[in-house]
Amino acid sequence: KLYKIDLADGARQPVTGLPDIEAKRQGGLLDVAINTLDNGSATVFFCYSKPVTGGSVTAIDRAHFAGTSLTNRRTIFMANNVSKNAIHYGCRLVLNDGYLYASLGDRGARYDAQNPAIHAGAIIRLHQDGSIPKDNPRLDGWAPEILSKGHRNPQGLAIHPDTGALWSHEHGPRGGDEINLITAGNNYGWPTVSYGKEYIGGTIGIGTSAPGFADPAWVWTPSIAPSGIAFYRGTMFPSLNGHLLVGSLKFKRLYLVRLSSSVPQDELVILDGSVGRVRDVAVAQDGAIFLLSDEADGGLYRLAKAGQ
Repeated sequence: KLYKIDLADGARQPVTGLPDIEAKRQGGLLDVAINTLDNGSATVFFCYSKPVTGGSVTAIDRAHFAGTSLTNRRTIFMANNVSKNAIHYGCRLVLNDGYLYASLGDRGARYDAQNPAIHAGAIIRLHQDGSIPKDNPRLDGWAPEILSKGHRNPQGLAIHPDTGALWSHEHGPRGGDEINLITAGNNYGWPTVSYGKEYIGGTIGIGTSAPGFADPAWVWTPSIAPSGIAFYRGTMFPSLNGHLLVGSLKFKRLYLVRLSSSVPQDELVILDGSVGRVRDVAVAQDGAIFLLSDEADGGLYRLAKAGQ
């Protein structure tokens, strides 16, 4: 389901016009991004698990939004790896400079992340009308939408406000959660290289690094199960400016990853257990921080200084 929420009082209204969504295990309506126009209307993009013959796929729809209705909705992308495994969809969206970026998980078929023709385990880039940019990498055998490969289950995607670089984080197995700086044409290694371990004993791949694969900028071992990522810019919490906010499902925390010259240096826990599993994080125009918790009694939370 999709709701329009009044941030002043929390009142919510259901939004109509959604497609059929495979709300099963890790599947569902997984991310929303919006462009608001000068006339008050908006274009909405949303990523979700779409039911198809043989299972489901990660899909992206675009629609016009006015009031509480989606109109002129159409599917602008469907991943080409149909699976009955309702896991590892990825499915995070970023809009920037006329482009749409999306993260796609491996759907539990890890070796598909190294198959260049398959969308699994990739970051993709589209124009916002769904067409494919001519300057996408298009390396030998790569599907034309793909910007990078070798990802496991990326559930965080953000643009650095100063450099314009695309940052992502992804889940590793039993450790090996990663922050990656995405460069077009790079392969980030999963499952050939990984800091993670098998759930039932043993290492994965050939080690943690190898020629031809991009190394992560930051690694969590043990895993924190990262979900949601945002660069902080605002006046409400000036000490956070220029640093990275990351939610944690496993430890029910909000992390601050401190950067120097756009490189992660260390981390702090700035919220611990207060709202449960942190599924997403965003920064409001006034500098407040919004957190989305996916606990059974969770919800949308606003972090702000007293009286603001």
